[in-house]
Amino acid sequence: MISIENTLVSDDLISKEFVCNIAKCKGACCVEGEAGAPLEKEEVVFLQKNYPKIKPYLNDKGTQAIEEQGVFVKGLDGDFETPLVKGKECAYTVFSENGTASCGIEKAHQQGAIDFQKPISCHLYPVRVQHYDKMTAVNYHAWSICSDACDLGATLKIPVYQFVKKALIRKFGTAWYQALETFAKKTS
Repeated sequence: MISIENTLVSDDLISKEFVCNIAKCKGACCVEGEAGAPLEKEEVVFLQKNYPKIKPYLNDKGTQAIEEQGVFVKGLDGDFETPLVKGKECAYTVFSENGTASCGIEKAHQQGAIDFQKPISCHLYPVRVQHYDKMTAVNYHAWSICSDACDLGATLKIPVYQFVKKALIRKFGTAWYQALETFAKKTS
């Protein structure tokens, strides 16, 4: 573990390699799993306020799920998360003609409709963040659906922390990321 500011960072962010291979997985992380994407409180507020701007970028199934359940739901653990379509994909998921899943929120952002990229938990994946009273844990989440991403990361020799650089900076700031990068360079 690495301690940076009030975070404990798993060594796996440095030692494991990962690069999304969307051509192989087709965005399975938007579809698989037992719950929606984790949401932070300010993201819930943003979605409540900006849903009308996001709605045109969603498909009918996603829109119906959101209008039935709300722009967020409370998970079994009491945390906020995105709603699901009939227990399957995230309600904000959209599909390309070849069946590849992507984020309708991100599409709205790319088109300039909103100034929010997508939930930070999605942007950070495969990194998961867990907040505690006095510290935050930053861990690598291994999931079998990402085996092609692990293979591609190993081929390209890209550690997890480098793959999610922009997301880590978005979440923790540039100085935090530079501290992690400095530590990684010392240990490699």
